[in-house]
Amino acid sequence: MFRNFFFIALAGMTLVFAGSAAAERANNAPTEAKISLQESSRIDGKTVHLGDLFKNVGDRADITVAYAPAPGKRAIFDAKWLYQVARANKLAWRPLSRLDRVVIERSSTIINREQIAEEILIALADNDIDPDMEIDFSNRTLRLHVPGDSIATVGVDDTIFDPRTLRFSAMIYAPAGDPGAKRMRVTGRLHRTTEVPVPVRRILSGEIIKRQDVKWVKVRSRRLQTDMIVNENDIVGKTPRRGLRAGQPIRAASVRRPVLVEKGSLVTIMLWVPKMTLTAQGKAVTNGSDGDVIQVRNTQSNTIIEAEVIGSGRVAVRPPAQLAMN
Repeated sequence: MFRNFFFIALAGMTLVFAGSAAAERANNAPTEAKISLQESSRIDGKTVHLGDLFKNVGDRADITVAYAPAPGKRAIFDAKWLYQVARANKLAWRPLSRLDRVVIERSSTIINREQIAEEILIALADNDIDPDMEIDFSNRTLRLHVPGDSIATVGVDDTIFDPRTLRFSAMIYAPAGDPGAKRMRVTGRLHRTTEVPVPVRRILSGEIIKRQDVKWVKVRSRRLQTDMIVNENDIVGKTPRRGLRAGQPIRAASVRRPVLVEKGSLVTIMLWVPKMTLTAQGKAVTNGSDGDVIQVRNTQSNTIIEAEVIGSGRVAVRPPAQLAMN
């Protein structure tokens, strides 16, 4: 009986040791990373791969499973479709809920309206149009997307132009020269423009406008009022009557020459005669800028004379006014 008990105990110990060894081997064995969703991916190519949708798929990451969306667009792959792809490729993954999804966005380079307009103007050059004309597209949100690895160029074909109305239509595509690129018909109208000087910053009344305060911009000619200043020399050296806004065309009445003599201020009256300069003190009756002829009251004789403003607080009279200075 004792002998039987010994064999039973020995067998039990063997099982215990065997179980411990198996558990230790299981704990030390390398574990395979769990497959999960990418949630979102940004891709460059024309196709979607397993690695764009799932994490930890190893050497199967480059397997193609779908076409990519158009450049600049995105596609959403839902839980049902993802599960079908996982089963087809023998991936140990199943959705946790029907809300699981992956968003794939295809990278792109954006070609804006300005670049498109330049290419259309070049295409319309044979119609003897002014290259400084401005294009107004019927589509206000016009822009093109090209794949991120492509050159951002625009092709223009099949142009139609009406010289009477200045309206046009053209077929555009990007990148230029790509026979497989999607074509788009665009329409619009050309506008003649005039370059005008405008302030580069807000200029307050009393400031003297300098040449570096002015830049040139194109304005549609039909919107240009008759009293708008189109010559830079009509602005530089002058001062605003009221504040000027940056980037806005300037009307002639909005600027004036700087006031060198203010109404009511004391001035020095000067008279040049042969071999002699006479001076007297006066008070300005009106404002005056350089070169203006204003009225000045002689403070000694109380006589009002006309004098030319020649500087800040200085006026000059001609010899016929000499008696007024006595």
